[in-house]
Amino acid sequence: MGKKKVLIVGANGTVGQAVAQAGEGLWELVTAGRSSGAHRVDLTQGRSIHALFEAVGRVDAIIATAGKVHFGPLAEMSAEQFSIGLQDKLLGQVNLALIGQHHLNDGGSITLTSGILSEAPIRLGANATTVNTAVEGFVRAAACELQRGLRVNVVSPTVLTESLGAYGAFFQGFEPVSAARAAQAYLRSVEGVQTGQVFKVW
Repeated sequence: MGKKKVLIVGANGTVGQAVAQAGEGLWELVTAGRSSGAHRVDLTQGRSIHALFEAVGRVDAIIATAGKVHFGPLAEMSAEQFSIGLQDKLLGQVNLALIGQHHLNDGGSITLTSGILSEAPIRLGANATTVNTAVEGFVRAAACELQRGLRVNVVSPTVLTESLGAYGAFFQGFEPVSAARAAQAYLRSVEGVQTGQVFKVW
């Protein structure tokens, strides 16, 4: 049995790099991102995702570690700002899953990314909590309908040690985890048998 061909979207991000490192030697890695990686893709554009799979071909697993949300006070938040997370981290990952399912080999898997804010809201984080919760809801429902033995899971990490410089002020009192530890949950999703699961790394 050959190596699994695994597509990582967002491979140059903190989590994506750690996942790629964890899968090195185990998987045949294909990397993609908005501005880096072997292939370019904009998850907010369906035609860009279709073009990605035309270039990459069939895969055994799809991992998404990409997605933006908006942090800001609710009292000043506009619909346009709130839409950032909806269009990017939520619908971007949903788009990837909807299109990607048709390019997976039988028994393949999709692993998306949410985050601890789905269950632990913080000040300025209403957009992130909404998006993360919705991603998890999509995964639970999609797992019931996927065919050909396909699986879908989501990894929900807390704040990363490597990201404390940028996000630490938002996460006072949260115990950080390393990107390497978070990466193990993606490994478990790809190599395991479960589906419709939220793998929490807290």
